[in-house]
Amino acid sequence: MNFLRGVMGGQSAGPQHTEAETIQKLCDRVASSTLLDDRRNAVRALKSLSKKYRLEVGIQAMEHLIHVLQTDRSDSEIIAYALDTLYNIISNDEEEEVDDVEEENSTRPSEDLGSQFTEIFIKQPENVTLLLSLLEEFDFHVRWPGVRLLTSLLKQLGPPVQQIVLVSPMGVSRLMDLLADSREIIRNDGVLLLQALTRSNGAIQKIVAFENAFERLLDIITEEGNSDGGIVVEDCLILLQNLLKNNNSNQNFFKEGSYIQRMKPWFEVGDENSGWSAQKVTNLHLMLQLVRVLVSPTNPPGATSSCQKAMFQCGLLQQLCTILMATGIPADILTETINTVSEVIRGCQVNQDYFASVNAPSNPPRPAIVVLLMSMVNERQPFVLRCAVLYCFQCFLYKNQKGQGEIVATLLPSTIDATGNSVSAGQLLCGGLFSTDSLSNWCAAVALAHALQGNATQKEQLLRVQLATSIGNPPVSLLQQCTNILSQGDKIDRRGSKIQTRVGLLMLLCTWLSNCPIAVTHFLHNSANVPFLTGQIAENLGEEEQLVQGLCALLLGISIYFNDNSLENYMKEKLKQLIEKRIGKENFIEKLGFISKHELYSRASQKPQPNFPSPEYMIFDHEFTKLVKELEGVITKAIYKSSEEDKKEEEVKKTLEQHDNIVTHYKNMIREQDLQLEELKQQVSTLRCQNEQLQTAVTQHKDQYNLLKVQLGKDNHHQGSHSDGAQVNGIQPEEISRLREEIEELKSHQGLLQSQLAEKDSLIENLKSSQVSALNEQASAAASPRDSEQVIELKQELSTLKSQLNSQSLEITRLQEENDELLQRAEALAKSVPVQGESENVIAAKTTDVEGRLSALLQETKELKNEIKALSEEKTAIKKQLDSSNSTIAILQTEKDKLDVEVTDSKKEQDDLLVLLADQDQKILSLKSKLKDLGHPVEEEDESGDQEDEDDEMDDGDKDQDI
Repeated sequence: MNFLRGVMGGQSAGPQHTEAETIQKLCDRVASSTLLDDRRNAVRALKSLSKKYRLEVGIQAMEHLIHVLQTDRSDSEIIAYALDTLYNIISNDEEEEVDDVEEENSTRPSEDLGSQFTEIFIKQPENVTLLLSLLEEFDFHVRWPGVRLLTSLLKQLGPPVQQIVLVSPMGVSRLMDLLADSREIIRNDGVLLLQALTRSNGAIQKIVAFENAFERLLDIITEEGNSDGGIVVEDCLILLQNLLKNNNSNQNFFKEGSYIQRMKPWFEVGDENSGWSAQKVTNLHLMLQLVRVLVSPTNPPGATSSCQKAMFQCGLLQQLCTILMATGIPADILTETINTVSEVIRGCQVNQDYFASVNAPSNPPRPAIVVLLMSMVNERQPFVLRCAVLYCFQCFLYKNQKGQGEIVATLLPSTIDATGNSVSAGQLLCGGLFSTDSLSNWCAAVALAHALQGNATQKEQLLRVQLATSIGNPPVSLLQQCTNILSQGDKIDRRGSKIQTRVGLLMLLCTWLSNCPIAVTHFLHNSANVPFLTGQIAENLGEEEQLVQGLCALLLGISIYFNDNSLENYMKEKLKQLIEKRIGKENFIEKLGFISKHELYSRASQKPQPNFPSPEYMIFDHEFTKLVKELEGVITKAIYKSSEEDKKEEEVKKTLEQHDNIVTHYKNMIREQDLQLEELKQQVSTLRCQNEQLQTAVTQHKDQYNLLKVQLGKDNHHQGSHSDGAQVNGIQPEEISRLREEIEELKSHQGLLQSQLAEKDSLIENLKSSQVSALNEQASAAASPRDSEQVIELKQELSTLKSQLNSQSLEITRLQEENDELLQRAEALAKSVPVQGESENVIAAKTTDVEGRLSALLQETKELKNEIKALSEEKTAIKKQLDSSNSTIAILQTEKDKLDVEVTDSKKEQDDLLVLLADQDQKILSLKSKLKDLGHPVEEEDESGDQEDEDDEMDDGDKDQDI
């Protein structure tokens, strides 16, 4: 009881004792009563006490309340009371009103109390599983308190509760059913529950997304009126952000499910000057943030690019640009819209080209880029808006060489509008660069630097820009004017930061001169620039000026590293000697390191968006930090390198460039040959397809021809049997004369054959008689060998004649049969001739039709044969072309192998050179050690100028002595 008095301070001991006893009796009744009504009344009483006496009810009743949830599920009323009581114990949302002093003193203990009770509740994971099973009940008085209780548990101890839900069977699926509940209060609280459940848990986010969450949430947003909706739309948008932010799988699923297209109606806000309620502004702000989540620069490049293309194809980008150019838009919505458009177009050429074509609804129309730049260089505009415009301009130029060329072209003399009616982007940037507002100077310098980023062509083009400083004075180049302003320093009275203008100009000059030897030559051609830089670096200034010194050191280092030695007075070696004499190498490197050690450098290097709390923090640009990281090391090495090492390095670079050019040339040739070969292969495949199609057509025509031929024979037979003897056995009347002529020819041929047969019969008889006489002579006297040979020959001839006789007999029999058949047909024809005169016109028409069809088929067959012949010739020609291409490829492959061998040899030569250099360094070290042993002083670091020559002479002398 003393413990309870300490917790419930502020009340008398009597009431505390009474309430504690009451709570104990109620708990005993819940645990021991057999009647459901008694237990229900006891739980109801505990609920009424749970808000005021939260600690006592929680300590004594939690176990009994959980037991009620397990055993009395059949009674929804007692379950509802138990859930409400547990919610009052665990939640910190609803507390009894107390005095202000008491509230301040009890806020932190109450929060700790809620997390402690939550820890007790989830110590048994079965309790959370029991709560999930209760959410399946459709009864409002059970489901709604269950949703509230689980939400409170997740708010108190999110990760452990999330883990229990994740491993529970069908746990997430049961919670997803809440979004389909027809009762809005349960659906809305279900959205809040899923917000807490999906916070910072990628596994649950994926499960919720694949349970069709996107579809349901977008339906709710549409039903509630999109951006005009209430707090429910805000909750749904927050849940969508939880599901998509830093979750590549869900982002891809969102894009593949065509949900980006459903976001377009959100931004159809029109030009209304009224109706911008606080809730609408909040909703639209969250909608814009959701678009940015999908195209954030921190996402994988492939996923960002695909979302950017989808937003352009569905018209979302166009809708955002409409908001951008509309009137009556609140300032914070306009700023966020600019940031959103920036990331939608960043690095996407199609979107960047579209943005360049957008015009503001003014008279005359002006490009949207010009209108935005006017806001950026206007010091009366809000700071966050100016930052957003700068980010938009940077994203428009990111990896967009075409856009960079268009911006630089507006500064060139040939493209400047002589009438002065319209203001170009280049004129606005120059105006901002040379204004008296330091923030405008910085923004314009950074914007112009992005127009030159990674584009050597535009760096050279910008050297042509001439500026008219005042009437009567000759124009000066933009490069010279920048250095003039830089040298004036704080002499000009400017509004804002003291160093902001100089930092912006130095960043512009460093970006301009890097990787551009021509720009370095122009910069060094002005004799005042190098003394100014060395003077700035050598001075001992305060901490605020150290950053300017570091940037001056970087600019001078760039002038050395990218120097092509075209100016005799400012060659690499002479500039190094100047640094050694005026500044000192160690001091120069120390000043160069001031940039990366600055506190604002690491902040700017994290994200591309220029997001600063105030103008004083606007010092570094994100892309410039990349340049510093890239050049700081190489400039340090270049300062310590000797002239001989520079020469050797340049020679190696030239050799490598030559080899690379040769390899690139042959690679291009091989690539062109491959393209030609692919084209020829495609032509061959096309011709093959055409050939197959034509062959198929020929086969079809042949089949049609045979079919017509068969149909013609059937028609003739049908007409012969049903047209009163108009045809005889399928023979047309015009063929009768031809058949008669054939009969006569066959008769004459038969007579000829019969005469030949008679001659051969007589020849046979003569042979037989001569054979008999010869045999008689042989029997009477001995025959000579010659006679025997003649007998053999005669026998052979006799057998031959017999075989001829048999064949002739067969042929005569066949001809006689044909003769008999033709005679029968002729007789039948002769009988039918008088009858057929009645239908001569019909027969003639049908005959003409059939002959026409036959002639057409014959003509088509002839044409198809010609086409087949032509295709075969083309096929032969293509085979010849393929053979020639294969031979050419073989030759090119041989040349490529030779080039590979040459490249390998050159690499081996380079390795040998490196080995020789290493050996030489080793020898130099050994010689130095010998000099030390002999007592001569030797410096450890490399020296430049005359000192190096003296050391070389001393080394040579020692070498001679050693030899």
